[in-house]
Amino acid sequence: MTQLVDEKVRQTDGSRPVPSGPRPVHGVLILVVALLIVAAIVIAGVVPRLRAKAEVRTETDNLAVPAVNVIHPKRGSPQQEIVLPGNIQAFIDAPIYARTNGYLQSWYFDIGARVRKGQLLAIIDTPEVDQQLQQARADLNTAQANLRLSQITNDRYEGLKNTDSVAQQDVDNARGDFAAKKATVDSAAYNVKRLEDLQSFTKVYAPFDGVITARNTDIGQLIDSGSSSPAKELFHVAATRTLRVFINVPQQYSVAAKPGLSADLTLAQFPGRKFQGKLVRTANAIDLASRTLLVEVDVDNTTGELLPGAFTEVHLKIPADIPTFILPVNTLIFRAQGLQVAAVENNNTAKLLSIVLGRDFGAEVEVVSGLTGQESIIASPPDSIIDGEQVKIAQPNQQGGSSSGSPAPH
Repeated sequence: MTQLVDEKVRQTDGSRPVPSGPRPVHGVLILVVALLIVAAIVIAGVVPRLRAKAEVRTETDNLAVPAVNVIHPKRGSPQQEIVLPGNIQAFIDAPIYARTNGYLQSWYFDIGARVRKGQLLAIIDTPEVDQQLQQARADLNTAQANLRLSQITNDRYEGLKNTDSVAQQDVDNARGDFAAKKATVDSAAYNVKRLEDLQSFTKVYAPFDGVITARNTDIGQLIDSGSSSPAKELFHVAATRTLRVFINVPQQYSVAAKPGLSADLTLAQFPGRKFQGKLVRTANAIDLASRTLLVEVDVDNTTGELLPGAFTEVHLKIPADIPTFILPVNTLIFRAQGLQVAAVENNNTAKLLSIVLGRDFGAEVEVVSGLTGQESIIASPPDSIIDGEQVKIAQPNQQGGSSSGSPAPH
């Protein structure tokens, strides 16, 4: 009764009834739910950050590998034409000096005149040589007279020797005097011949067919022989019917530069025209200073249009015995090891290749050694590129090819 009265009293007071189940189980459930909620919040915040960090790492690794554009070498022409500078020279070029002393009496041809071999160019007056020749001839006559007298004396002593009328010493003296007089005559004769030759040099003749390109004397001018120093040339004669052009062929073309190759000459004063020439001989030796082969190209100049001393460009047509390739200049790498290009290998690594250049076409160059034609050459390679470095080939553009310029932006 008492308990019922108390319960009623508590209900009348509005108090909540005391549950009859166990309290500890309900608290554990609440704690577990709270922990799950906290774990979910932590996971929701950490996992995206880890994923973002992994993405950043992957992107960083990708950015560390440079993207490059590649091109393939173009094969060169089967016949190469190299253009080399040259100077036109006369086939024969000779300065004409005097071989005797005197004064110029007359000259017959001025500059630009065409002369034939043996034509008289000038006459030199040589009074001193003329007097020396007369004196030499008189000395020769005296020596010949003395020789005749010595010969008579010698013959007499030879005849008396058999009769023991003269001593052997006298006979020997006569023989010696005769031999000495004979040598004197020979010496005088040679002197006369020398002066006659000098006198013949008073007439100056053209040594070959050609053109007078210089006249450095005039009437009355004192003439010194060419043996004197300094000597002054009287005329300059050049044979221009055929002209020579000497050019220096680079070493890589030296094997193909053989006599018989055709060559065209172009000159600034004849725009649009080519003069046919032919390679006729080579030096058969590489110059140590320039590493080039000296060759001679001859060109016919019957018309006389070409002038000795002119500058020309020689277009030498050389057969391509070895394959050549064409590359843009932006593929070249200049380093201490020499000229190189960078190629991409199958495992996407860079390989530096040493090359040898031929002709320079401005935006492109010719490669004569170092390539097979199958390489993928990097265009505009980074300055820091090294052997074995990882690279990736950039995607081709919308036109269907890789750009040959700078690598595409990442």
